[in-house]
Amino acid sequence: MIPFLRDQLLTLWGHLGSTFTPRDVLDIFVVALAIYWVLMLIRGTRAVQMVSGLLVLMAVRLVADWADLETVSMILENFFGWAVVILVVIFQHDIRRALTRMGRPLFSSVPQQEYSEILEEVVRAAQRLSNNGVGALVVFERDNGLDDVVQGGVAVDAAVSRDILAAIFQPSSPLHDGAAIIQDGRLAQARCVLPLTQRAGLPEGVGTRHRAAVGLTEETDAVVVVVSEETGQIAVSSRGELVADLDPPQLRDQLRDMMAAEAAPLETPTEGSDEAVPEGDKPASATADAPTAS
Repeated sequence: MIPFLRDQLLTLWGHLGSTFTPRDVLDIFVVALAIYWVLMLIRGTRAVQMVSGLLVLMAVRLVADWADLETVSMILENFFGWAVVILVVIFQHDIRRALTRMGRPLFSSVPQQEYSEILEEVVRAAQRLSNNGVGALVVFERDNGLDDVVQGGVAVDAAVSRDILAAIFQPSSPLHDGAAIIQDGRLAQARCVLPLTQRAGLPEGVGTRHRAAVGLTEETDAVVVVVSEETGQIAVSSRGELVADLDPPQLRDQLRDMMAAEAAPLETPTEGSDEAVPEGDKPASATADAPTAS
C-alpha cells in the first residue's frame, strides 16, 4: 500500500513539475486570498450558518447522485441552477459591506485623539442618562453607510458632547424618540428610526431600543450604545451581539475594542472620587439643589 501511494505521489509531482508555472502559483495565491477574505468577512455573522446549510445541500446532492436518487437530484439541480441569484439575495448585506470596505479610505478622517474624546463623551452621556433614568440610543457609523438602513432623522451636525446628547434624549425634547447617529466624528442626526431584529433568544427583558440596536448591527458594522429607560442599564451592540449591564468603565473598554481604536489611555475613575460621577452627571435626586416632591 505504501509503495503504491509513493508511486502516485511521485507521478503527481512529476506532472506538476512539468506543467506548473509561476502564473499558476499567482493564480492559486489570489484565489486563496479571496477565500480567506470572504471567510473573515462572514465570521461571526448569520452568513456562517447559511454557508453551512449550502454545504449540507451540496453533500446531499453528491449522495443523491451516488445513490441514483433521481427526484432528489433533479430538485437540487434546479435549486443550484439558481444558486447565484439565491446567494445575491441572501448575502445582499454582506456583499454591500464587502464592496463598501473595498472602497473605503485607508485612513480614518478622524484623528485618534479626537476619537478617544468622542468615546469618552458618549460614555459620560450614557452615565448621566442612566443615573437619571432616561433611555437613549447612540449609533457610531463606521465603514458601512446607514442611509439605506436608517429611516427618518433630523440633521444636527454638532460636536459630540455629553450635554448635547443628554439634552437630545430628555423626554421633553422633540428629538428624544429614536437614535442619534455619530458620523465622521460629528453628531450628524437625531430621531432616527432603526430596523428591529426579528431574532428570538435575546436576553429576557430587552425592549424596543435593544432590538433596534441588534437589528442595525446585524445589517451593518455600526456600534450602538443603549440606555434602558426602564432599568437604567447600559448596553452596547456590535455584529448582532448585545453586551448588557455595563458600568461606565466597562462601556469605555467595550467601545474601544469594538471600534478597534487604540485610544490614548484615559484614567479610570475610582469609586468615591469626584471624577467617578461628574457633578453634571449625577442624578437630580443626588444634588443639593434637587427639588423636593410637593
